Amino acid sequence: MHAKNYWNPYLAGLLLGLTLLATFLVAGQGLGASAFPKRVIALAAHETAPAWTERNPALGRYVAGGANPLHDWLVIEVIGVLLGGFFGALSAGRLKRTVERGPHIGVRGRLFFAFAGGAVMGVGAGIARGCASGQALSGGGSLATGSWAFMMLFFAGAYATATFVRRQWL
Repeated sequence: MHAKNYWNPYLAGLLLGLTLLATFLVAGQGLGASAFPKRVIALAAHETAPAWTERNPALGRYVAGGANPLHDWLVIEVIGVLLGGFFGALSAGRLKRTVERGPHIGVRGRLFFAFAGGAVMGVGAGIARGCASGQALSGGGSLATGSWAFMMLFFAGAYATATFVRRQWL
């Protein structure tokens, strides 16, 4: 199976915009996934320590009134993202088990920095009340001032650190 070319970025952007519009119309909310890990943690915590979870200010709202934290549109969204990524990679001939990395870093180092960066982004998403995709797509799409400020600073930070990070990839 040979890998095919990537999608046209303009077509992909158009389809992403239409997907965002559809989520606003169907679910009444935009895209974003940062609350999914909280919901899974709330479910696990409620199974082991229900009283503590119900009193916890960060997790209690997900189990209030005996609600199941996984009965939410966000769970469907995350499942859809996982399935879409799988079938997209499969249809493009790019489905393989590998760790993408540059020539100057080993697999363990790459995985360490990937998980460390993900943890930092997760903490940042909690502080910002939304992940990068939720802030940029949903907040930016609804013209929220804070989300536009986030996007500008996010890209400024990426440009500022690109010089240091690119050495690992070239």
